[in-house]
Amino acid sequence: SLFVAPDCESFVRRGSLYPDVYDYTRCANPTTDVLEAKIAALERAEAARCFGSGMAAVSAAILSCVNAGDHVVAVEAAYGPTRLFLTDYVARFDVSVTFVEGTDTQEFVDALRPNTRLIYLETPSSMVFGLQDIEAVVSVAKERDIATTLDNSWASPYFQNPREMGVDLVLHSATKYLGGHSDIVAGVVAGSKERIAKLSASEGQLLGAVLDPFASWLMIRGLRTLAIRMERHQQSALRVAEYLEGHPRVAHVFYPGLDSHPQRKLACKQMRGASGLLSFSLKDAGQAEAFAIVNRLRYFGIGVSWGGFESLAIPVTLPSSPPGAPHGVQGRGTMWGARLHIGLETADDLLGDLERALH
Repeated sequence: SLFVAPDCESFVRRGSLYPDVYDYTRCANPTTDVLEAKIAALERAEAARCFGSGMAAVSAAILSCVNAGDHVVAVEAAYGPTRLFLTDYVARFDVSVTFVEGTDTQEFVDALRPNTRLIYLETPSSMVFGLQDIEAVVSVAKERDIATTLDNSWASPYFQNPREMGVDLVLHSATKYLGGHSDIVAGVVAGSKERIAKLSASEGQLLGAVLDPFASWLMIRGLRTLAIRMERHQQSALRVAEYLEGHPRVAHVFYPGLDSHPQRKLACKQMRGASGLLSFSLKDAGQAEAFAIVNRLRYFGIGVSWGGFESLAIPVTLPSSPPGAPHGVQGRGTMWGARLHIGLETADDLLGDLERALH
């Protein structure tokens, strides 16, 4: 946590004048610096800043882009705590928000106001995995000098690099795939040197949500297997999604890796693959049926996080049609189902488990 100076002269010259001289881990740490350089390289960014949680990264990224009186346009199906931060917390400082589904870029254009300073993206989005056209939205934002941030936790930098498509700040709940072992809680924001330096000096240091250097070391270890893990997550998740799509009890499968996904063309354009998180809705089922199916699963733990080695399931309510579906096939209301994270277990075991639970 602490680095001592050899003499008083060095002590008073520390900090921004000598960024390679370490002082206090809330400001910088050599182990975390190594991790930040690796993540910046993975995200095709100039720099990165790590935080003590994904939500710390989200809040720091948003606060670095807005001031009192500003307006934000955000994806409706964003991570729940992100929505709360935008609707409740920053409202204290007269920052307002408009939510849009986001599958049509025109929705962002229509939601803009003269005081809009940030467009917040999450693609694929939470729970329903709708996509935003990153390049199109960024083009709209740049024409109006509006900042863009994007939560890239679902795809990871292995499958998607929003910085290459012009996004200003890319963020992750690094608790998920970047860590990969379900043994750390962390977040990260990546972007230009200028933006990250400003964010690090302000939100990074003053809000205090620093990443512990031991957790940084654990994430460096996790990054070494990112590629092979993501390939396995994708391979098994696609098998599960295809199985669920053909099951008579399943109404819809929400997974951008399926050829039937209404935004499959866009997914192939801006992503190199699909991760292990998906959801499905049930035909003619309520809460009791959804609970019963999840409770009967033997190899899926019931847990809210995801992105680790283990398979997980939680009961959820989902829209009656996937985001981006043609207007003629869109339904109304919600349906009960489950969100699944497909871990690194043998896919045959997971498929057998799902078959027993659904039967």
